[in-house]
Amino acid sequence: MERTLIIGTRGSELALWQAHFVQDSLAKHNIVAELKIIKTQGDRILNLSFDKLEGKGFFTKELEEELLAGTIDLAVHSHKDLPTENPEGLIIAAVSEREDPSELLLILKDCVDVKQKLSVKYGAIVGTSSNRRKAQLLAYRPDLEIEELRGNVPTRIQKLRDESYDAIMLAKAGVHRLGIDLSEFHVEELTPNELIPAPAQGALAIQIRESDTELFEALQILHHADVAEELSVERTLLKMFGGGCHLPLGCYCRKEDDQYQVFTSKADEGDQFPDRLFIEAPTTEGLAKKVFSYFEEGRKLPSSVFISREVSEQSYFRRALAKHNIHIDGRSLIRTVPIITKLDSYILKHVDWLFFSSKNAVEYFFQLQPQLPKNVKFGVVGAGSEEMLRRKGYFADYVGVGNDTTEIAEEFAKLVTTGDTVMFPGAKDSLKTVQKGLSADVKVIDLPIYETVLEDDVEASGAEVLVFTSPSNVDAYFVDNLLDPYQKVIAIGKSTGMKFEEMGVKYRLPFSPDEVGLAEAVFGIN
Repeated sequence: MERTLIIGTRGSELALWQAHFVQDSLAKHNIVAELKIIKTQGDRILNLSFDKLEGKGFFTKELEEELLAGTIDLAVHSHKDLPTENPEGLIIAAVSEREDPSELLLILKDCVDVKQKLSVKYGAIVGTSSNRRKAQLLAYRPDLEIEELRGNVPTRIQKLRDESYDAIMLAKAGVHRLGIDLSEFHVEELTPNELIPAPAQGALAIQIRESDTELFEALQILHHADVAEELSVERTLLKMFGGGCHLPLGCYCRKEDDQYQVFTSKADEGDQFPDRLFIEAPTTEGLAKKVFSYFEEGRKLPSSVFISREVSEQSYFRRALAKHNIHIDGRSLIRTVPIITKLDSYILKHVDWLFFSSKNAVEYFFQLQPQLPKNVKFGVVGAGSEEMLRRKGYFADYVGVGNDTTEIAEEFAKLVTTGDTVMFPGAKDSLKTVQKGLSADVKVIDLPIYETVLEDDVEASGAEVLVFTSPSNVDAYFVDNLLDPYQKVIAIGKSTGMKFEEMGVKYRLPFSPDEVGLAEAVFGIN
């Protein structure tokens, strides 16, 4: 292309980084471009929250007007800022690679409390202008005070430095692109399955005039069709809900092992508890419509759910189901009892890693008042174990996510160094899947610290959905087959699910073996 292109961009540091990224990418292919800075409504009005601003394109409208007027050739947008429909005459010509769409919670160091979920102190003031973030944060931590936070990324960080807030939330992609040093803060990274990002978060969209076919063809060198396919699911769902930036909707689609995984969080208001859903499909065709159907008004949800553990009044699982008036029959069908009462401190002296596969393992281990080596690292399976470890005052260096312990074993094995010693405090007769995944050069110490005892005379539940949280609970319930044909089954993980496979019983697996994953699975039951 011989002409010099004019790139329209907002003037914030992040917007300029994005525009320069496109400019430099084009230059590598001998295409010359210049920048034109354009101020948008969202840049001018800083005293109102996003949901008070008129329209749905307050960070994009002025750029689109200049495109249509021909004063610029292309506009570079954060894809999540774009309305779901292009103005007549404009198209998205290219989509960039996607940066990690995780969220960062930046916390003032004197406001850190590692025993609390997310590590921010009880009742902390957290800054964000996003209703999506607000709804999900309050679902995890209803004690938090969420306050309005506007401005570009450096401005928001400065407001935290000035102690206007105890913590703030930012997209990881923006911080990474600007290369900002966050060492003065405690940083909690929330993965896209923990706090579900905005549709298209982390990707750039290059918008042009539909009639400029020459430029469209030239821009295909920057286009990532695989990313565009995943983003299409997210943005189609956003369009179905009729939402813009203010809608408390999170949606994230990714391809894993030939399956498209979609994580969705949806509330009507920022202070309302969100519904969450996880589904998989082999193709994106019709996938957004399928996700939408689960959130349609009037969809019948189960009226009652049995879960094989006690569930506190403030637990995520209970609050998620209470929103829909679902009755919970929560009772454990097993008892756990300690099998050692004292731990020889010498056995811990040369341990490099402690790995816990359940919160019971964490609880019973710390009851032994262990004298831990100074630099010991911690590995856990699931959010429940991680949260229990926090309550003991420690961070997990590795958190296994998902319900496949074989995959978790493979991931953990990559972190363990040859010659390391890994101790596994846990249940007597555990499956030892993670231990088996370690190389022969790693010293493994199995430390059975509790055992499971099945309850006698288990009473059947008449609930529509039965949730089993361990293989032992399945054994206790199915001493006699207490399952009715109309009842549906959820197994917390694959080892629990194997029990049902042996019996020929169909079951559903959550994405993660924790209360959030189980709540998603109940919401997604059909």
